[in-house]
Amino acid sequence: MESSPSEKPRLTPVKIVVAGGFGVGKTTFVGAISEIEPLRSEAIITEASAGIDDLYEDGTKTTTTVAMDFGRISLKHDLVLYLFGTPGQDRFHFMWNELARGAIGAVVLVDTRRVDACFAAIDFFERRETPFVVAVNMFYGRKLHAEEDVREALRIQPEVPVVYCDARVRVDVQRVLVTLVEHALSRATTEVAAN
Repeated sequence: MESSPSEKPRLTPVKIVVAGGFGVGKTTFVGAISEIEPLRSEAIITEASAGIDDLYEDGTKTTTTVAMDFGRISLKHDLVLYLFGTPGQDRFHFMWNELARGAIGAVVLVDTRRVDACFAAIDFFERRETPFVVAVNMFYGRKLHAEEDVREALRIQPEVPVVYCDARVRVDVQRVLVTLVEHALSRATTEVAAN
């Protein structure tokens, strides 16, 4: 049954989580594509964080996400993507379970200068069997490592897509999200066919 022109189409919400270590670009990633002013829960980094949080040694990062980032993207007239960016610091990882509940998949954002910062996110989504893609954030537009090297360093399975992006560039973020949705759909189709 088709809806009449005066009826509003029924919206299909899709939840996606954007995760990764401290300072990898999650807040920037969500903000680059959100059609609304993103909800951000950033706080100024204080001296109290020293010794507790993994901070940038050069002091260039002055704020951190303490709860989540939230953004929205409308696709067509009936599909809406809701993006939930996780906090990157270890002491806030307890929130990841709630943020990931009901998500079709996740983007694990990686800074190849600090690969170890993303292991917690990869482990989290592998344990939950949540489809995810690895998005290598090319700071300053430079691709520092080949895909094979990234895969080996992260020890990810061959079926996990690796996508290069600049988290500041809308079209790059869009490409990452399309790759994730396609990956999640492909995995769901395979699981249905197997049952």
